[in-house]
Amino acid sequence: MEKLPITREKAIELLKSYNQENSDMNHYLESEAIIRELAIRLGEDVEYWGMLGLLHDVDWALTKNNVEEHCVKMNEILKEQGFEEEFIQIAQSHAYNHDEIPCFKEKKREKKIEHALAAAETLTGIIYAYALMRQRKISDMEVKGLKKKFKDKSFAANCDREIVKEIENVISLDEFFELSIEALKKIKGDIGLE
Repeated sequence: MEKLPITREKAIELLKSYNQENSDMNHYLESEAIIRELAIRLGEDVEYWGMLGLLHDVDWALTKNNVEEHCVKMNEILKEQGFEEEFIQIAQSHAYNHDEIPCFKEKKREKKIEHALAAAETLTGIIYAYALMRQRKISDMEVKGLKKKFKDKSFAANCDREIVKEIENVISLDEFFELSIEALKKIKGDIGLE
């Protein structure tokens, strides 16, 4: 893995420089927390994986009203910060196979790290929605309850369950749910949960 060109602090400054909504900033922090936990479990480079989680939507504030540009603008932003091609490509991979982004529509995720990033950033929506339903409480959330919500396709319906299931290329779904809940418990204060 390449050496990261910027620190976590600088990455957060970069994200904040784009006038982020709170919910988006929470999503970046949640994605980072889950993928860092995954990296620890898998013996991977925690800082590198964490940076991917944090910056995977670096251009979202600039592209949310023009979705076909999402993850495309990222290229110039991350190059300017000194990131190498491989990092940028992995970060972009969570947008693969989305009809709304024509240039990535035909691409498929193949690497373990790509499946991990896509699954982690998608699962954040389901966990957060479930926590909100539970009066913002995550401290006593259990895998059993999350699995029930995951099976209910109408709950957090915009979170694609098939993308989350890609984690099975890496670890089991149950293990992923447990690890993800634990990861978000560690940062609950930063993301407005209890």
